[in-house]
Amino acid sequence: MYAHPGDWLVIKGCRVDSPEQRGQILEVRSADGAPPYVVRWLSDDHVSMVFPGPDAVVEPSHATC
Repeated sequence: MYAHPGDWLVIKGCRVDSPEQRGQILEVRSADGAPPYVVRWLSDDHVSMVFPGPDAVVEPSHATC
């Protein structure tokens, strides 16, 4: 998984009735774009450092919410 600041991190719900979580990547902590990422979550504007798991995908910054 590789990302750039401004890309979107999307974590899929683990159950059918669980909503996905979406946040904008503010900072990439490695030079090659690998995790961890500093993310601002859309649901509550909270900022956190994330080590994404296999249920996460990165969408390019030009993708819409």
